[in-house]
Amino acid sequence: MIELGSLNNPRAAQGFIDYLKSQGLDAKIHSADGSNVIISVTEEDFHQVQPLWAEFTQNPNHERYQQASWDVGSTQSPLKYQGQSLNLMTRFKALSWLNQTVSIVSVIIYFAFLLGGFETIYTMMQFKPTQPLSWLTPALVHFSAMHIVFNLIWWMSLGDNIEKQCGKLSLIGLFLVTALISNWAQYLMVGPNFGGLSGVVYGLLGFCWIHSFLNPNKPALVSTAIVGFMLIWLVLGFADVLFVGMANWAHLGGLVSGMAFAYTAKIFNAKR
Repeated sequence: MIELGSLNNPRAAQGFIDYLKSQGLDAKIHSADGSNVIISVTEEDFHQVQPLWAEFTQNPNHERYQQASWDVGSTQSPLKYQGQSLNLMTRFKALSWLNQTVSIVSVIIYFAFLLGGFETIYTMMQFKPTQPLSWLTPALVHFSAMHIVFNLIWWMSLGDNIEKQCGKLSLIGLFLVTALISNWAQYLMVGPNFGGLSGVVYGLLGFCWIHSFLNPNKPALVSTAIVGFMLIWLVLGFADVLFVGMANWAHLGGLVSGMAFAYTAKIFNAKR
């Protein structure tokens, strides 16, 4: 087998492997650390697979790779790490300290709510215009299991993609900027009774969307299908036709600030 290349997204790599299978080509995937994966192909297939690999690295989130996984019946990663299948805990351990900290603190606060500490804790973390720390804390507050699971899945996934391609400082800056702007937007337009990481999540989405548009030579941080889905979700929230209440202005403020962050970063890097 000849090593074709490596990738820091095991699920995307599996999609590529499945796409090759659908083309009658053979390839193997393995990992040494549970996060970065190495793709290898046979000598006879190497020259035929090379251009397909180049095409994949330009847009690893293209729907053709996801569809290939469904077609060949592989929707889970077969990677082995120290003799065990990759699982959520392994992936979580591979995340950065920032990604892990935000996730863990959010979960702790949510369980503290369930144990009867809602009034005390929420009063401490509720948005207050005269207390700068509270301009950030509402992002860590969640009110239901669905609320926190939905937000943390997007936070961990998009945050990890951003950090690996753009660096830790980009994710730190994005969290601070989008949390501040999204929380202030919701407070000014509605009031202080809100919470959740979704404003930041929409900020990450906006950044990924514009960053991928401004850097077409790099792998896309998010697929256009996901962007479309999240934008439709945003519109439905403002239309008030969903079965849950949402902090719509936080979503919009986060999205716009994340997009602006991507443009600013591009201008700053161009001047360096």
